[in-house]
Amino acid sequence: MTQINLDELDHKIIDMLGRDARVSNRQIAADLGVTEGTIRARIKYLQSERLIQFTVVTDFRMAGSPNLVMMGIHADPSRVPALATELSRIPEINCVVVLLGRYSLMAMGLFTSLTHVNDLIRSTILPLRGVRSVETSVSIQNFKYDVRLARITPGQQAPQAGKAQARGSVKAQSKPQAKAEPKVRARSKADAQVLAGRPKVARGKRPMAK
Repeated sequence: MTQINLDELDHKIIDMLGRDARVSNRQIAADLGVTEGTIRARIKYLQSERLIQFTVVTDFRMAGSPNLVMMGIHADPSRVPALATELSRIPEINCVVVLLGRYSLMAMGLFTSLTHVNDLIRSTILPLRGVRSVETSVSIQNFKYDVRLARITPGQQAPQAGKAQARGSVKAQSKPQAKAEPKVRARSKADAQVLAGRPKVARGKRPMAK
């Protein structure tokens, strides 16, 4: 599997986009002390490798004041990987994680009706092969929810009434990364101008460790 090296500049770009995905390339370049062309090439590369994706994070109120529901699932160990895939296909569930601890898996979603939650568990989740039991917890008040850490969006269609409220966000996806090299390599002509005396490479191309 090809491993990808991300240098300090890449991480700074991702951090800035994570705080505000609407920030311009020019502003990022000015804040980081590089050219706009460098930022454009870096972002294009990160997108092409699916290391980041741009999306809209919808305000909870757009789903009709829903509750965040967490479903702890006890399952046969041998069926956990397959169940994670099957749960991910359920439209109402927006987050599935495999756990070490009390539960085998955790599934989360936003629901406006607890009756809907009960029906989903009884008719869809419990019949899955390998599921032993499901324990449900319902959020009653959210004191902090950082969309940069996890994006959870409702499966139901948002109501027509009310003004849409959304903000830009960027989601970084995990990929295996090799250890960072001690020196930052220039990856474009613009990089070479900033990193004087270091090797030049073609614009938009990145060195990769195999």
